[in-house]
Amino acid sequence: MMPRCRVNLGTMIFLVILQGAAVVLFCGWYVQLSPCGAAPSSGKVHVLLLSSWRSGSSFLGQVFSQHPSVFYLMEPAWHVWTRLEKRSARTMRMAVRDLLRSVFQCDLSVMEAYLPENHNVSALFMWSHSRALCSPPACPLTPRNQFSNQTLCMQRCNARGLQRVQEACGTYSHVVLKEVRFFELESLYPLLQDPSLDLRIIHLVRDPRAVVRSREESAKAFVSDNAVVLEQRNVPPSEVQFQVMQEICRSHVRINERAVMKPPPFLKGRYKMVRYEDLARNPLEEITAMYDFVGLEMSAQLQEWVYSVTHGKGKGTKKEAFKITSRNAADVSQAWRTVLPHSKVKRIQELCKGAMSLLGYRTVSSDKEQKRLDIDLLVPREPYQFSWLPAKITAVK
Repeated sequence: MMPRCRVNLGTMIFLVILQGAAVVLFCGWYVQLSPCGAAPSSGKVHVLLLSSWRSGSSFLGQVFSQHPSVFYLMEPAWHVWTRLEKRSARTMRMAVRDLLRSVFQCDLSVMEAYLPENHNVSALFMWSHSRALCSPPACPLTPRNQFSNQTLCMQRCNARGLQRVQEACGTYSHVVLKEVRFFELESLYPLLQDPSLDLRIIHLVRDPRAVVRSREESAKAFVSDNAVVLEQRNVPPSEVQFQVMQEICRSHVRINERAVMKPPPFLKGRYKMVRYEDLARNPLEEITAMYDFVGLEMSAQLQEWVYSVTHGKGKGTKKEAFKITSRNAADVSQAWRTVLPHSKVKRIQELCKGAMSLLGYRTVSSDKEQKRLDIDLLVPREPYQFSWLPAKITAVK
């Protein structure tokens, strides 16, 4: 006969409480050890590719657009900035955020306020960059498991209205939007807290010296955006590019510090910073890590596409400034070192000193050092992980 073991009620309650405390402590310990793991996913995943102009964001957008599980749109906020004239980024950020919320939810009716009457799909900014708009049900041209051709898409997929676009959005597991018109994270907090959204933010940054070099090749395209960034201030023409670059650098510091230093609970696990230079050097590894972060799988077909567009010849031409063509990504990332005069590089370094230090870009002290391509100006980072930064960080002044 088995002996009976009696446990009184007080002991049972104590054991239950002890077990609960152990679970809480374990969960807290696990979260601390993995601050940048992907947030739990249920249903559709929403991804914001957050960057600035000429930072490689168009390429990053294509990395997601060509994935068969992704519905992608490029810079929907362009419509807000061009429709609401003579405004500042600060005064338009709420309108941009509300636009993104609706598009993430596949409600394209919000775009009607910013498009002409009786519009076609082509009224959407850079619409042919989205494979989803060139594939069923938006357009029968490109099967979902194949890569889209922008030229053919423009010729055959320019349907009237956005009904098919909206229908297409609802058939994908991931909605990805690329934006260059946010300068802080706080206005995105309501989206991160919205229970109907599972938002992940990938923050793409690039060496500001390379950004300036790239912007100079397409300077006329940025006149209107520059005015918005500078809040319509009367700035001498020779100073515009420097002041805009300073604002961009400040925004990268604000965004990264807010997300990494002391993020609010709803932001933990939903932010990942990527440097363009790391992407250029190790494209497959970096892209695979980003896919993992948002819950996408890498295929052999996508691997071949990534290799083909990052291992071409040359650095690209001015005509290709806004196109995704096959180039040598590593050469592109270093091109500024042989093109920009050192006096300009020195000025950029002064304006963006805090951002360069925070993001891991070394400065050069002479023209000779600048042109020595064997000197690596990229500070190594732990692969695909964040480290909690020290409390004091030099801010851009």
